[in-house]
Amino acid sequence: MDTLTRMRAFIAVVENGGFSAASRKTGRSKALLSKYVRELEDELGVLLINRTTRQIALTAAGEMYLARASTLLADLDALSEEARATTGQARGTLRISAARTFGDAEFGLSLVAFAKEHPEIRLDVHLDDNFVNLVEEGFDVAIRMTRLDDSALIARRLTELEFVVCATPELVARYGMPKHPQDLTGWPAVIDTNGRTLYNWIFRDPVSGQALPVNVSGQFTANSPVTVRAAMLAGLGAALGPEFIVREDIRAGRLVRMLDDYMPDGAGIYAVFPHRRHLPARTRLFVDFLATWFRQNCALKRGEQA
Repeated sequence: MDTLTRMRAFIAVVENGGFSAASRKTGRSKALLSKYVRELEDELGVLLINRTTRQIALTAAGEMYLARASTLLADLDALSEEARATTGQARGTLRISAARTFGDAEFGLSLVAFAKEHPEIRLDVHLDDNFVNLVEEGFDVAIRMTRLDDSALIARRLTELEFVVCATPELVARYGMPKHPQDLTGWPAVIDTNGRTLYNWIFRDPVSGQALPVNVSGQFTANSPVTVRAAMLAGLGAALGPEFIVREDIRAGRLVRMLDDYMPDGAGIYAVFPHRRHLPARTRLFVDFLATWFRQNCALKRGEQA
């Protein structure tokens, strides 16, 4: 039995928190995994795992070996993928994180299109409006709709993303169309708690470029742009959010855009992934596919038709 197989067994046991869980995950028997780990320890001449009836714990040698072995196997897997990619045979599993709003909107079709075109790559898609830690949670790629400023990640911009402030015509008639961001003071607001600014909306002076923060408050908060839209349509307040969520409501006159000249630009939809010495071929293939799909299918600039 080769060392790499034993290493993979050891890592599976640690990552899954025990032999039983690793057995269910890998499809190999608990006895076989135990045999591989014991053979690895015999080969190295050190104890890697302290075993009890209820749990396992890494020894100091085990912690060191886990870190180096994980890196080594990741590099070997990436090398294999790069070799396969030269013949169009990239494969494996891609763990993808995206906002639930992304998956529910037209953009989610990009994931379906990729899966259809590349049946040899398995997509494990997690939709959550909260930002995830890619490294700690084991994701290969995250799709984020934001103004990106995380230098710890590599990012590829897929398309522009426009944010707007809207309210119902009835609310505009009651409070008056704001001519300056400060005119929103005293307006009721619906707050999307996924946003970074929450109760402090940031506008920008169109002449000087100076940031113009405005404090807002309101009765209704939600961690979903779709629910925020529903609250807006019910007249509970003005809201700040992605334009594509309210595009049809604006066209139909159900919502009114406000303060367009003061909206900051620079937001986008990004594919982000951790810094890695070797980027897996399937990740590179996926990001390239998304870039092409968005270029061909989306027109999110102001005034363009989707």
